[in-house]
Amino acid sequence: MINLDYVKLFTRVAATQNISKAGAEFGLSSAVASAHLSKLEESLGVRLIHRTTRKVSLTDEGEEFLPKARDVLVSADIAVSSVRGGAKPSGKLRITAPVSFSHIHLIPALNEFMGIFPDLSVELRLSDTIVDIVEGGFDIAIRNAELKDSALIARKLAIDNRIICASPEYLEKHGRPATPEALPKHNCINLIGNDNWLFRTSKGLLNIKTRGAFTTDNGKAVCDACVNGMGIVMCSTWIAYEHLRAGTLVQILEDYPLEADASIWAVYPSSKLVAPKVRAFIDYFSERYGSPPYWDRVQ
Repeated sequence: MINLDYVKLFTRVAATQNISKAGAEFGLSSAVASAHLSKLEESLGVRLIHRTTRKVSLTDEGEEFLPKARDVLVSADIAVSSVRGGAKPSGKLRITAPVSFSHIHLIPALNEFMGIFPDLSVELRLSDTIVDIVEGGFDIAIRNAELKDSALIARKLAIDNRIICASPEYLEKHGRPATPEALPKHNCINLIGNDNWLFRTSKGLLNIKTRGAFTTDNGKAVCDACVNGMGIVMCSTWIAYEHLRAGTLVQILEDYPLEADASIWAVYPSSKLVAPKVRAFIDYFSERYGSPPYWDRVQ
């Protein structure tokens, strides 16, 4: 009989290409991890991994076994969950997510989510960079970027609506731009590398190169700077919605919508089966955010 702990170790070695690193995730020394892999190979009767002094790589048999190994682990998770109370999710759910979105819309909901699924624990890693979820051993990632990796599956949690905003104080001092063409005369606050704003107009798409004295790598920081009168921003409504309702931010250029087909996605490694804990997360948060999401509903 195949030891599932050995299979878990194998999938992590395949992702990290490092026996010592993979073993450390399970509290194993390099020697013990290597021995466990050898036992897995013996039980299967094939060599799964090429070992050298510098790195490891999968054999042809290892490449063929890897997707089956992942399916076996998901099947085991489903089987255990079904025994522990009607297919309720259990175990640890490892999530990677953007910093601002997590603070505003993910973390405040985790208490209720984990209350519904008391056998589930959550490990949340915050990062605004695109993390390799397979290499990192994550079950799920929250992203608002286009999915490019065909080895991953994406499920939409909510629309990511983006608008142009300014504070009333800024508009009073510098005036309200009537068209996108007026933006280069204004101080615009940007995420680093995102200074081209694309608008839909009656004459087609219009690209405006914006400029400003302040840029940052964090969406909430962009919004906060705007609230403090530092300039005009292109901002997601999930960040700005409370300021828009309070009047500390004002939407401008409403007749010139941005050309953006963005959404908040839950991304997870492809498999024929979906682990109960992943399905529970997607179902809960897609329902919680709603369509349209609660941050875009008129109060």
